[in-house]
Amino acid sequence: MRLAAFGALGVLCALPLSLGAATKTTTFTVRLTLTNDCTIAASDLDFGSTGVLAANVDQQSQVSVTCSTGAPFQVGLDGGSTASSTIANRLMTGPNAATVQFQIYRDAARTQIWGNTPNTDTVGGTGNGTAQPFVMYGRVPAQTTPGAGAYTTTVTATINF
Repeated sequence: MRLAAFGALGVLCALPLSLGAATKTTTFTVRLTLTNDCTIAASDLDFGSTGVLAANVDQQSQVSVTCSTGAPFQVGLDGGSTASSTIANRLMTGPNAATVQFQIYRDAARTQIWGNTPNTDTVGGTGNGTAQPFVMYGRVPAQTTPGAGAYTTTVTATINF
């Protein structure tokens, strides 16, 4: 009899405790709204060191643009931070306010000045969701060489989209 009682207890213990329990579910929406957007980054344009400016000094750098897929954009460059510098006549300033002329071009032949008038002298494209690099072709033309020292300016790259 003892075994029979123990057997019945074992059967009761084997039954799930969740008899009569229920489950319920719900749903929810996951949402994201993307807007047209772009980011821009540029590498320094470094002409290095040289002596007399008797010949062109050419270098290149790049500006990188990342825009939403399908977003049209235009990248422009201003004349730089040196006083009296313009897009047509870019200048770097050095010791004693002396200047060195330079230019930034959109093409490897260095014939198309890179300016900041959209659809005129800028570089454009359509975003593809990844970084798109554009080469900046720089040139310090032959010119009267000012005094020795470091010559700099800050050019601002702007993206219109």
